[in-house]
Amino acid sequence: MPNTRERKNEVPTKPTPASLRELTLLYLRLGTTAFGGPAAHIAMMEDEVVRRRRWLSREQFLDYLGLINLIPGPNSTEMALQIGYRVAGWQGLLLGGLCFILPAALLTLALAWVYVQYCTLPQSASVLHGIKAVMIAVVVQAIWSLSRIAVRSKWLGFMGALAILANALGLDILAVLFGAGVVAVVSKMTESSLKRISSSAMALPKPGSMSLAGFMAGAAPFGLMPLFTFFLKVGAVLFGSGYVLLAFLRTDLVVRLHWLSDKQLLDAIAVGQMTPGPVFTTATFIGYLLGRAPGPVVATIGIFLPSFVLIAIIGGLASRLRKSAI
Repeated sequence: MPNTRERKNEVPTKPTPASLRELTLLYLRLGTTAFGGPAAHIAMMEDEVVRRRRWLSREQFLDYLGLINLIPGPNSTEMALQIGYRVAGWQGLLLGGLCFILPAALLTLALAWVYVQYCTLPQSASVLHGIKAVMIAVVVQAIWSLSRIAVRSKWLGFMGALAILANALGLDILAVLFGAGVVAVVSKMTESSLKRISSSAMALPKPGSMSLAGFMAGAAPFGLMPLFTFFLKVGAVLFGSGYVLLAFLRTDLVVRLHWLSDKQLLDAIAVGQMTPGPVFTTATFIGYLLGRAPGPVVATIGIFLPSFVLIAIIGGLASRLRKSAI
C-alpha cells in the first residue's frame, strides 16, 4: 500500500472532474479572501486546483500561466477564466470569472460610496502590512513548487535567470518574452538539426508601443460611452497586470481628459490594492466617482470584457502548443 506522502505528491495526467457548484464556491471564496495582488492570487489558485482538488496537473497549470502572460489583461482573472473553462467548459469560464470579480467589485463599490460621502478612505495601512507579509510567503511557496516543473534543465534555469535579470534592469517585459522565445526556438531547432527553417523562426514580430495616449487621440467629454470605451481599451491592451494600471490611468484620466485629480487616482489605486480579488476593480471605484450609479457597472464590464473574449478564443490553445516541438 503506497504511503500517504507519495499519493499526495502524485500529479494527475488528466483533470479531475469538477462540478459547477464546486467551481462557484471556490471562486466566490477566492474573490472574497484573495488579497495581495495577481502573483498571490495565482499562487492561491495553484494551491487549490493543483494540490488540494487535483483539477489540473502542475504542468497544465504552468502551461496556462504561460499562455495568459502572452495576452493583455489582468493575469489572475484570466487564470480564473482559463481554469474554469478547462474544468467545466463555457459555463465554468463565465461562472469562474464572475464569481472571482463580483465580490471584489461590490466591496470596492462600497468603499467608493464611503469615499464620496466622507472624502476619505478608512485607515488600512496596518491591515495591508499584515496581508503583504502572508502573501509573500504564499507567492514564494508557489514559485518554488512551479519552478521544479518548469526548470527541467540547466539551460532552462540559465534562461530563466537571464530573463529575471533583464526585467530587473528595466528591459520591457515584452522584449524579454519574445527574446527568450527566439533563443529557445533557435536552441531547439539546433538540437533537432532543423537549420533549414532557422531564418523563418527568427522572423518574430517585435513588440510595439503599449501607450494608451496614442491609442485614444483627442480629448472627449465625460459620458458613459466614453467611460466604457476607455476601460475597454485598457483591458484590451494593458500588459503587466494591475501594477501597471497607474501609469495608464494617469496618462489619460488625469493628464489628458482631466476627469480625475492625482489624489483621486491614487486613492482609487489604493482601494484596488487593499481589497481582495482583481486589482482591476480600481475601475469600479473610478466609475462610481465619475458616473455614480451606472458608472461602476459600465467601467467594470469595460475593463474585464476583453479578458472573457480572449480566453474564450484561446482557451484550448495550450494543449495544441504543447504538441508543437517549436
